[in-house]
Amino acid sequence: MIYRIRQFLNFVLAASLLGSTLWITPAAARMIGTDNVAAGAQASSERERVKALVARPEVAKQLQALGVPPQSAQSRVDAMTDAEVRTLAGRIDALPAAGAFTDWQWAMIIIGIIIIVLLI
Repeated sequence: MIYRIRQFLNFVLAASLLGSTLWITPAAARMIGTDNVAAGAQASSERERVKALVARPEVAKQLQALGVPPQSAQSRVDAMTDAEVRTLAGRIDALPAAGAFTDWQWAMIIIGIIIIVLLI
C-alpha cells in the first residue's frame, strides 16, 4: 500500500515538473546597442528642454492667455511620447532666436532701403 502511494506521488511530482516546463518561457538575453541607450538619455534631455520652455514666464503667460494653465501644460509634456517630444524639440530648435531675421525679412529691409534711397 505504501509502495503504491509513493509511486503515485512520484508520478504526480514528475508530471508537474514536466508540465511546468511547458508553460515557462525561456529567458532571452541580448546586447543593448549604444544607440538605444543614447536615445533614452536624449529623450529625457529633450523632455527637460521642453518643460523648461513651458516653465518660462513669457510662455506661461501666453499659455494662460490661450486658456491653458501652466500646470496643465507641464502635465501634457509629461504625457507626450518620446517621438512627440523629439518632434517638438526639433521645431523649437528650428525657430529663430530673438533678433534674428529670416531671409524674407532681410529682403524686405533691403527693398525698403533701396526705395528710400531712390526717393531721396
